[in-house]
Amino acid sequence: MIKIDLSEKTAIVTGAGQGLGAVTAETLHQAGARVVINYFSDDRGVNKSNAENLADLLGEGALALEADVRDEDSVEKMVKKTIDHLGGLDILVNNAGIIRDKTIKKMSTREWQAVIDTNLTGTFNVCRAAAGKIADHGRIVNFSSISGVMGFFGQSNYAASKAGVIALTKVMSKELGRKHVTVNAVAPGVILTEMGTSIPEEVRREMLTSIPMERFGEPEEIANVVLFLCSDLASYITGQVIHINGGWIG
Repeated sequence: MIKIDLSEKTAIVTGAGQGLGAVTAETLHQAGARVVINYFSDDRGVNKSNAENLADLLGEGALALEADVRDEDSVEKMVKKTIDHLGGLDILVNNAGIIRDKTIKKMSTREWQAVIDTNLTGTFNVCRAAAGKIADHGRIVNFSSISGVMGFFGQSNYAASKAGVIALTKVMSKELGRKHVTVNAVAPGVILTEMGTSIPEEVRREMLTSIPMERFGEPEEIANVVLFLCSDLASYITGQVIHINGGWIG
């Protein structure tokens, strides 16, 4: 039987206090990895509480660390703390992201920039901080989206940020190839997280007509693909975008 074993590996998962990030962090930990559960501090302390609760739930080898992916100094400190406390860095999963949907006519410059800063520049900041420190034969997985390929109505900022993540992934795969570090992206369709279920019911019904499998994805179905990409089974896969959308697009 083939088993994915990430014991002795250390991973950072950004935006891991909830949704896909939390499920991904839990999945990597179940495979044996030490996991940093990154969160962004909000005024109410909800993100911190969620991340620390998840770390407590996972137990040994799980550590909640605050960092604003938009801020390069904050990111550098997170990477340093990861190495200092957990002994290295082998896996990076860039999941942190936000959504601010509006048509171009109604979208403010602030709403455009907020999404670009978090989703694209944030991914760049974390990748840059990790690039010189990640172990040889390491793994980087960046979260893109079906929106970055198709472009959904009212998502010019989000779609542009996720398309940028795809381009960044392809470039990084070439730059880090010498270290045998693989860099790939996953592009989920609509997944049943808080973000996915926030889509209006009428829009979701229309989306379902385009999905051959006639259902939306579960968070675990994305996390399992990330797990595969982080394993030795994916050692010769790099610079790729893995579409996980029930056949919506290929």
